[in-house]
Amino acid sequence: MQSPAIGERSPLTLKHSSFEGEIASSSEPSTIMNILRVPRLIWDFTESNFATFVVPNTAFGILGGLTGLPLTSGHATTLSVLQRLPLVVAFNWYSVLIFDLANQRGPESVAEDQANKPWRPIPAGHAGRYPYRLGAELRPGRLEGGVFILILTWLYNDLRGGDELVRDLIIAVAYGLFNTASLKIAIGGDAEATITNEGYAWASIISAVILTTMQVQDLKDQAGDRGRGRATVPLFFGDKASRLSLAVLVPFWSCVCVHVWHIRSWAVLLPTLSGVMVVVGVLRRRTPETDSWAWKLWCLWTICLYSLPLVGNGFVSFTAHV
Repeated sequence: MQSPAIGERSPLTLKHSSFEGEIASSSEPSTIMNILRVPRLIWDFTESNFATFVVPNTAFGILGGLTGLPLTSGHATTLSVLQRLPLVVAFNWYSVLIFDLANQRGPESVAEDQANKPWRPIPAGHAGRYPYRLGAELRPGRLEGGVFILILTWLYNDLRGGDELVRDLIIAVAYGLFNTASLKIAIGGDAEATITNEGYAWASIISAVILTTMQVQDLKDQAGDRGRGRATVPLFFGDKASRLSLAVLVPFWSCVCVHVWHIRSWAVLLPTLSGVMVVVGVLRRRTPETDSWAWKLWCLWTICLYSLPLVGNGFVSFTAHV
């Protein structure tokens, strides 16, 4: 991921101005055409993170909501949870939009995108370097976890946390917040429904999974990260050590998650087979293309983990023997 230099405008600084100023300076022939371009701009900003962020986080919320007890209390029905799917998608899409607006606006990020991803809105000249007015009227503080979205975005981008080893910790905390927020939104149709202690414990386990295996996303970007001076796990500890750690930690977490949900059926294959694909992906030919594929397989693996509560036989008690 890319991060701007210290001193660039903080993503916390949102201008509550309309999109009319941007439209007025556009070369498009009409106001209507400019408005119609906004959905495409949003997609171009977020396309690279949609399948790897929006989809998995939405899956956590919906699958957890469908599970009900022990993750949530109350009586949210299957229909009410599924009806809230668009809201969960919208929340996560909005979250990644805020992050990407901040992440892609820095001069270093713009220069890198001009060389590697010239189709993105800023290098393509479809948006300015400070495009926050695209989402300003959404009032993020009113959305679930909106304030934390801005704080974590600020830490990652403006304070350059994304360039240091702490980046994976920031990402793990972010996933925990977004996953629990997604679950809250999914069960929001029931006024009495809440996330239980077991629900928060499950989200914490998933954050630990993210913290220790998220490095898989950095394998494909080592050349660019080295040029930018980023301290990612593969660069700091070495490519081989990073791949070997993934080959150990992915099966380890698969076993842990199978254990905490008392899986004793064919469902064991969900994390096992997808985990094996991740391991094969990081240990086979080491090219940016194969590493990019391994990153997508990792996202599939996490979704398989999120599905375990639906097929499990109850959540393990950590205090049963205390």
